[in-house]
Amino acid sequence: MEVNGIELKKYELKPLPYNIDALEPYISKDIMDVHYNGHHKGYVNTSNTLIDRFSKIVKGDAQTGTYDIQGVVRGLVFNINGHKLHSMFWNNMAPEGKGGGAPGGKIADLIEKQYGSFDRFKQLFTEVANSLPGTGWTTLNYDTENGNLQIMTFENHFQNQLAELPILMLADEFEHAYYLQYKNKRTDYISAWWNVINWSDVENKLRKYL
Repeated sequence: MEVNGIELKKYELKPLPYNIDALEPYISKDIMDVHYNGHHKGYVNTSNTLIDRFSKIVKGDAQTGTYDIQGVVRGLVFNINGHKLHSMFWNNMAPEGKGGGAPGGKIADLIEKQYGSFDRFKQLFTEVANSLPGTGWTTLNYDTENGNLQIMTFENHFQNQLAELPILMLADEFEHAYYLQYKNKRTDYISAWWNVINWSDVENKLRKYL
């Protein structure tokens, strides 16, 4: 679609960086299928539908009173964030043998400096993740101003994190991320998730800001 001669590009659902069953036994093939082919694909499709709708508003094709601008923008925020966060989430994990364990490199140095040990960091991140009410995300952010690592949470896809704190690591805590395998035991899912964290991806994200 073009708006005033400018083409608005659509979002695309990129392939997973591994086979759909690659994260087993910690995250099952069935969960990945529903999560990626159902929910993530849905965020992409809905984002593109809303882009079309907003484009009509921009061009003046939609008459005032026939659209809910607040609803369109909120829908864009929710679905585009859903797409972006999930894209990070897939790359932030890796199959057994390539993921999990303790990190090395610069991220390990920062964790050691700020938290004293990886075990203490892991304990605190897990406590924060388990304390999240409802659905949302728990993230590890890097403050480019002072070099601090900050553990944060936000509900749904509406980020209430501080501005200018890029995400290095994230755990999806929507029920569709774990319910088929772990039922209502989100704590068990978070415990299992540590086994598939792609520390190389976390390190590469961090190094962009050092």
